[in-house]
Amino acid sequence: MLLAIECAIACLIFSVTILPAQYKNPIKYIMSYPPEIRKRVESLPQYRDSIKSTEKRHIIKKLIAALIFAILLAATAYFSGSKSFQTAFFHVLILFAAVNFFDVFVLDIGIFCHSKKLRIPGTEDMDKEYKDYLFHIKGGIKGILLGFFVSLLSAGIVHVISIA
Repeated sequence: MLLAIECAIACLIFSVTILPAQYKNPIKYIMSYPPEIRKRVESLPQYRDSIKSTEKRHIIKKLIAALIFAILLAATAYFSGSKSFQTAFFHVLILFAAVNFFDVFVLDIGIFCHSKKLRIPGTEDMDKEYKDYLFHIKGGIKGILLGFFVSLLSAGIVHVISIA
């Protein structure tokens, strides 16, 4: 029951972190948009300069976020009673998977694909490309792989703390 509550809270925190910023400035998340939309945006003169700096920051932010998530999820697992490598690994993997599935099916397919407010100016006619569900599902698969490595790192942190 505690894990289910943690999953719900993690999904809520993820939504509150992502959605307002994306609604405010969709171009900030261009690296998470389907390739056809990115190509169109890259061809528009008003976005040319901002895209290059966005790409570099995107990769750095993802790496930093993965490290921060590993630490926070390790703490969550530890204080939830997962004191061994194996229990912490599965605890974090379940949390990560829950947020990942929520992201794919609720935020991406449910909101992103259908919200006109998340359309980048100059791409409003690309309805089919915005509703590319397979793109989001593939992203979710990549997210699960990332979650596996974050879970390993979190479990390693818990293991080190437990033997100290």
